[in-house]
Parts: sequence; structure tokens; C-alpha cells
Amino acid sequence: MSAPQQSQPEPADAASVLARTRATGVENVATHLQEGWNTWQRSRARERGWVPTLIAFTGYGTTAWVRVLSRVVLAKDEDYLNGYRLSKVVADGVRGWRNFISPPMAYAEVSVRVGEVCTRVRADRMGVIDARIEVELEPGWRTAVLTVGDGEEVTLDLFISSPDAKLGMVSDIDDTVVVTSLPRPLLAAWNSFVIDEHARTPTPGMAVLLRRLAEADEMAPVIYLSTGAWNVAQTLTRFLGRNLYPLGALLLTSWGPTRNRWFRSGMEHKVSQLERLAEEFPDMQWVLVGDDGQHDPEIYADFAHRHPDRVKAIVIRQLTPSEALLAGGRAEGTRQSTPGIPWCYGPDGAALSDQLEALGILPERFVDVQPQGWREQIGDVEEVAEDAE
Repeated sequence: MSAPQQSQPEPADAASVLARTRATGVENVATHLQEGWNTWQRSRARERGWVPTLIAFTGYGTTAWVRVLSRVVLAKDEDYLNGYRLSKVVADGVRGWRNFISPPMAYAEVSVRVGEVCTRVRADRMGVIDARIEVELEPGWRTAVLTVGDGEEVTLDLFISSPDAKLGMVSDIDDTVVVTSLPRPLLAAWNSFVIDEHARTPTPGMAVLLRRLAEADEMAPVIYLSTGAWNVAQTLTRFLGRNLYPLGALLLTSWGPTRNRWFRSGMEHKVSQLERLAEEFPDMQWVLVGDDGQHDPEIYADFAHRHPDRVKAIVIRQLTPSEALLAGGRAEGTRQSTPGIPWCYGPDGAALSDQLEALGILPERFVDVQPQGWREQIGDVEEVAEDAE
């Protein structure tokens, strides 16, 4: 595990933000403004009595290490229990904007206990904990216990992959498992900040498809890779569980700009996370699931070019014409770019499942009823009904 980042002084007011901006260059204006805003938010939150709170995310790992994912924010103590929003808050309907009002605890120090290993890690400037910890664990679902300051212990779920697992799954989220019509700006803002999480629409047939892929190798990792913000991780996890998607780790991004970019690169995030997975699981083949709304086909094809022996299949959900228009058009010209690696391309989970069955990646689940036998059974029922009359 890399050494913890050292805490840095935060700007106290707008003047100090501008002074630091002039000293470091115009490319960091957005970053410093965001840090100034976060500092002001934290000050107001402390005045209202909000406390440091750990928000638990699902992690993953192998029998030799784990990747712990969490976030530290200031929040009302009564809104959370064990790192999760209390059920009444969720039942009342969580509007998207509520996920963005808790200020992050920059560089917070967090205690982590996994199995017999205890260590301390430090959050980044957006309060995100992303730490790799060397520890020996048995395959299956395990837990880690996290603590910040004098707060309560928070339990975090970890999926430990078996050394014998060979077929993992990586799936996009937006327009692949949930209909979001991203990245059109107004609709993106509506889906992220306004819409009630219970009103989000699952993509037809994709829950069954992903569950079948997960069941094909039950001890392999399930990863959801998205350019969405960590702020909505628990909302997405609840959505996945409520709609019977297989549970797994989410790999998201921090909200806002970076040190050297005005806007975060979604493609860069996905490419770097895929490369990390390739390094972490050197013997794993992946089924890569996405949609043709913009960049998934190109990202997956590029990964397949670099690691042809690591990709079992590329599965692309075809957007409807209206969805494609809202998403900014379709990605074309990639299906023939990866010789030897099959592509599945269809409008919904059922069509994609049929193609994966034909490739032998998924077992045939349904056996067709023989028409003659079906007719005979119907005939028997009719005869019984006639005798009863």
C-alpha cells in the first residue's frame, strides 16, 4: 500500500484561493475554487453539529490483498447507521441532490481492520478512501471495519475472488444497467440531482443477463465501472439490489475538476481502471459489458488490443434511436477491430444472452417445449374438463 498522503492547509477565504490560483497557474482555478467551496461547507456543517461520517462502499480483492473503498464526509449523525443511510430516509425517497450536500473530509485519517490486519489510511482531498491492503482471506464475501476519529465502527463488504476463478465481469452503468440518457447536460443534471432514486428505470433484460454472467463463475469478481461520482455510489448500490442485479464493487470518480484539468476525463478513468484490473487479476478473462452511446466500444476494443488474451467477449447494448440521440450518437466501426475476440451486439439483455449462449459463454438456460407434447397436455386438460361436465 502506498504511503498516506500528507494533510495540506486549506484556503480560509476567497482571497487566499485567488492568491494560490495566481501562484500555480490558470489551469488550477477550478480546483482551488472547489477546495474553497468545500472548506466553507465544512465550516458551516461543523457549526450545525454535523459529524465525520464514513460512507461504506463494496470492495474486492483476492486471497492475498483487498481494495478498500469508502468516503468520509460531514453529515447529520441521525441520517446514517453503520455507514449506510437509515432506511426511513431511503424509504421517504432520496433526491439526487441530497448526495452532494455533505461536504467531504479532505485527508481524513481512517483506521481499517481486515481480518487480523489493522492499519491507517488517509482519504484524498475529496474524502475518498481507495487503499490496497495486503491480507490473507478466504474466498467469498468478507468484511472490513473502518473508523474515523471517535466515531462508530462501520462495516464494509468485500468480495474475495478465488484463485481458481477465470471469468470476471466488468459492466458500465449509464444506459447499460440504468436508463440515464447521459451525457446530455440537462438530462445528466436531472438524473444526478433531481430525480427520486426509486424512479430510475432499469434497462430491459440486463439484470437477468448480468446475473447469468455472474453465475457462470460465482467466485470471480463483478465490477461496475462508471464515470459517475462517488456521491451516488450508495444510490446505485440500492438500485442494483432493488432490481436484482448481481452485487459487486463500484469504481466511480470524484466529483469536480482535477489538479491539472478543468473537467475530469471519463475515458481516462475507465482506461486506467481496466488496466489496474488486468494487473490485479493476471489470470482472469473478462466479459466487458457496455453500450454504444459513445465510448464503451472504443475503450473495450483498445483494452482488447493491449490484452487480447484477457478478453472473453465484448457485450454492447444497442441504444434505441432516441436514447442514441440523447447520448450524443453511436460509436461505430469497432466491431471488426479485434480479430479473435467475439462481440455481442443487441438492444436488450435477451438478445445479448442468446448470442452469449451461441458462443458457449453462457449455458442454455431454457429448454424449448416440444409443440406436440404441449398439444397433448392441452388435450388431456380439455378431456378432463369435458368428463367433469
